[in-house]
Amino acid sequence: MIPTYADLLRPASRRAGLLYDLSMMVVGSWLIALSAQITIPLPFSPVPITGQTFAVLFLAMMLGSRRGAGTILLYLGQGLMGWPVFAGGGAGPAVLMGPTAGYLLGFVPAAFLAGWLAEKGWDRHPFLTILAMIAGNSVIYLLGVGWLSHFLGLQQAIMVGLFPFLLGDLFKIILAAWLLPLGWKWVQR
Repeated sequence: MIPTYADLLRPASRRAGLLYDLSMMVVGSWLIALSAQITIPLPFSPVPITGQTFAVLFLAMMLGSRRGAGTILLYLGQGLMGWPVFAGGGAGPAVLMGPTAGYLLGFVPAAFLAGWLAEKGWDRHPFLTILAMIAGNSVIYLLGVGWLSHFLGLQQAIMVGLFPFLLGDLFKIILAAWLLPLGWKWVQR
């Protein structure tokens, strides 16, 4: 396993390392909650444009597979407990059963996959970072659109739950493909 950004500062002792991991996951869950508040509602879709997918995948690539997935589980747990962490300050079990639930639940395997790819060194080269981000986004879309199709039908779910987001996600992917490898160049100096 190749170290991730989070591994660079992780303490060697078991106890301090576990505290560090938990701290990274808590901070990461708060960053995802903040990114969820960057919301642009779409009048034709129950799915808003948010900063969440970027935060989820970027953090996962910085934290690694287990810490990345754990961060998402913590974030979802906060929302389930009623903390206003979902898009537009949403919270509670109803959000996790509503039209956007597939996207939210898709964050977990997407974060694990993106983090796992980072542990393989895919965050060190722009092209591989692009592929890792596309893979993570694909998981989110697969589960999100799949769940949304139960509410709207598959064709409509694709029209309002996939197509409007592709251009924005392309921008997020390019941003990550620039930032992550650039950070490693800086670290290596």
